[in-house]
Amino acid sequence: MDSYAKGATAPALIEQTIGDCFDAVAARQPEALALVSRHEGVRLTYGQLQADANRLASALLRSGLVPGDRIGIWSHNNSAWLLMQLATAKAGLVLVNINPAYRTAELEYALNKVGCRAIVAMARFKTSDYLGMLRELDGQLPQLERSYWIDVAGQGADEPGMTRFSELLASGDVADPRVAEVQRGLKNTDPINIQFTSGTTGFPKGATLTHRNILNNGFFIGECMQLTPADRLCIPVPLYHCFGMVLGNLACLTHGSAIVYPNDGFDPLTVLQAVQDERCTGLHGVPTMFIAELDHPRFAEFDLSSLRTGIMAGSPCPIEVMKRVVEQMHLSEITIAYGMTETSPVSCQSSTDTPLAKRVSTVGQVQPHLEVKVVDPASGAMVPRGQSGELCTRGYSVMHGYWGDVEKTREAIDTEGWMHTGDLATMDDEGYVNIVGRIKDMVIRGGENIYPREIEEFLYRHPQVQDVQVVGLPDARYGEELCAWIIPKPGQALTEEAVHDFCKGKIAHYKVPRYIRFVAEFPMTVTGKIQKFRIREAMSEELSLRPDRTA
Repeated sequence: MDSYAKGATAPALIEQTIGDCFDAVAARQPEALALVSRHEGVRLTYGQLQADANRLASALLRSGLVPGDRIGIWSHNNSAWLLMQLATAKAGLVLVNINPAYRTAELEYALNKVGCRAIVAMARFKTSDYLGMLRELDGQLPQLERSYWIDVAGQGADEPGMTRFSELLASGDVADPRVAEVQRGLKNTDPINIQFTSGTTGFPKGATLTHRNILNNGFFIGECMQLTPADRLCIPVPLYHCFGMVLGNLACLTHGSAIVYPNDGFDPLTVLQAVQDERCTGLHGVPTMFIAELDHPRFAEFDLSSLRTGIMAGSPCPIEVMKRVVEQMHLSEITIAYGMTETSPVSCQSSTDTPLAKRVSTVGQVQPHLEVKVVDPASGAMVPRGQSGELCTRGYSVMHGYWGDVEKTREAIDTEGWMHTGDLATMDDEGYVNIVGRIKDMVIRGGENIYPREIEEFLYRHPQVQDVQVVGLPDARYGEELCAWIIPKPGQALTEEAVHDFCKGKIAHYKVPRYIRFVAEFPMTVTGKIQKFRIREAMSEELSLRPDRTA
């Protein structure tokens, strides 16, 4: 049997815009809790959130922006972010998510690439001075006309040349007839969001997504989690990424659930506190976040018994971590989601009743109204079930395209509409998909294909290993050799010899990492994706490795 699966066709796709769908939910339950932003002390009902979103949409249109214009959001998690997500959708503006880790060169590239006319930014966060960086680029952003900074109304000094977000919001009219008029004229196939994909080489590409893309993806993600208006979802993952914005915000808003932001940036203690105090029923996170929560010295102090579901995604989910999350955090119905920004993002997900064995070893089955297949990367032909190849996705979730880059779009989406993910996967007889690595991460040692994920899962079983990443390094004799970066559990003294002894007789000799390093952290993106290429770069430099020489 070929590695191909097609999702269910019910329930039907939502053929509304984000604004219309949200208004319908708000009309059904105006008094229900919609948002808790704990670090800001903000609590809004669906009716209040709708009023603020309409007021902001009015303000943006009154500022001179017109449907189709691009406006950037450069901020960690807060209520202004959610308001921008809803207001821009109502006003037909394209929200451009700017990574809070970006610095001046990356910011300049992103804003100019898509032609942002305005930007809403945090003032500062830890060592990042966002307004300072914007001022530094004065004169280098020819299309940027207005900059707004997220303030606490009536507090703090003014920022010369920039407008307070609270003033922008106050300039709008909650009953502005133009908002309803613009909203009526929008199509659900209109681009509404641009997210920059962090490529390991070259400049980031602006994945352009429509109402139809992300609204439906958020809805079906919530369906997998069985969300209802009784649920409260704790969202510590960044909103600038699909994980927070779609798997978090839109999953909640399409089901009338409450959104809970524990903090602006990730902090395990505030997550645990928020879950306990708000009686959250759901919790999202990447594996490194769940590890930080589980291993926090005060973990046992918190009552997490209200938890039921959530999503672990963003990078491969270690089986041992998944087991701990289910057993120690009460997340008996946690699901695994897999996808990429270009597919809005989720194409496969486990459900709340997926058997635990499948939940900890796969990324679930294809989502409704989507198709997935596994193909031979060289020939493009479908491979038999159980054989690895490149995972491809087709359906409503596939992006509109890369902004202003027809050539890159054609490289990613073939003539039959399949998005080529670059991920290596297998599909079993029941249609469960397992991600075994990235095509570019596969290590070929002496003719043997090795998937780093397999070695990582094995090393996670070591009782003193907290986290591990495996990469391939150049080797003159074998072509490539394995290298493992290991974060030991707190207070544990782990040695290279102990790791090698653990491997002996349990995995093939060629799968035992030649190089082992103990580190405190991994290089990663803001969303928790491990940057393996940086590990390779650091080790190659340390060992003076080149493809034609060895250490």
